[in-house]
Amino acid sequence: MLAKRIGIDLGTTYTLVYLPKRGVVINEPSVVAVSIDDNKILAVGNDAKDMLGRTPDTIVALKPLKDGVIADYRTTEAMIRYFINKTLGKVRIFRPEVMVAVPAGISSTERRAVIEATIAAGAKAAYIIKEPVAAAIGANIPISSATGHMVVDIGGGTSEMAVISLGGVVSSTSVRVGGNKLDLAILEYIRKKYNLVIGERTAEEMKMKVGSALFLDDDSKLIMEINGRDGVSGLPRTMEVNSNDVTAAISGEMETILNTAKKILQQTPPELVADIIDKGIVLTGGTSLLRNIDQLFSRALGVSAYVADDPMLCVAKGTGIALDNLDSYKRSILATK
Repeated sequence: MLAKRIGIDLGTTYTLVYLPKRGVVINEPSVVAVSIDDNKILAVGNDAKDMLGRTPDTIVALKPLKDGVIADYRTTEAMIRYFINKTLGKVRIFRPEVMVAVPAGISSTERRAVIEATIAAGAKAAYIIKEPVAAAIGANIPISSATGHMVVDIGGGTSEMAVISLGGVVSSTSVRVGGNKLDLAILEYIRKKYNLVIGERTAEEMKMKVGSALFLDDDSKLIMEINGRDGVSGLPRTMEVNSNDVTAAISGEMETILNTAKKILQQTPPELVADIIDKGIVLTGGTSLLRNIDQLFSRALGVSAYVADDPMLCVAKGTGIALDNLDSYKRSILATK
């Protein structure tokens, strides 16, 4: 196979791989299963996620990325190699060029770790792009124009925010609150309010099936049954929960995200704020699929907000488009090797 260019959205929860002209070809969990006895990697992605919470003592299922950055170098390298090989095949003549999206608040050391892991995994060259910039490109925002655009990318581990103009980032920040923290908040709320112990997967299911960023009235509330362990007797128990349970549980985490967005607007020049008022705030990332999240942002910030098309895919698409047009987006790319 000839040399290829690959865009990777290396997320805390999911990793997406984008091939120019083909689109997103892989969307799998960022999970690696490792054998404790011989430190051997047994499974990556979907196969490894199925093992989460179900492994014997000799196997551990790891999430090598924490809050959007590398927490375990070796397993991250193995995971990137797995995704490159799955995309292009193990036998190829030329090594690919790879662009990886990273959090806006990443340090130079963390950035270097991503580059080194990508090269070690088999890339000929590694490029780094900030997630909100990649999200903006993937959401078809004309970032090279002389107008201001604000993007909020809410992923699994972090929420990335940036105001972009003329292809560059005017102000940006990231807060280490995302879908995973929302899941933990739901889990803790159910334990405290109903004395029911549930797992992270059940909490995530609640968020996705009945979750809402705003409280719903009794007529529009969504209800679901959940299974867990009774906190007193230790025996299995089934109960009903509704949308407002999720809204109450995640309110503190959502407030943290909104306060960070307010700070970005406060740091932005007035001319660009005027542009943002005209165009609205673009929401991307998997967590932006939460019901009514656009309305919550609009109410809290006083600026209209809307969810991009295919918000989960925006960052991955953006990496691929930037790779295909390196000269056009060279101001947006952080580092290369």
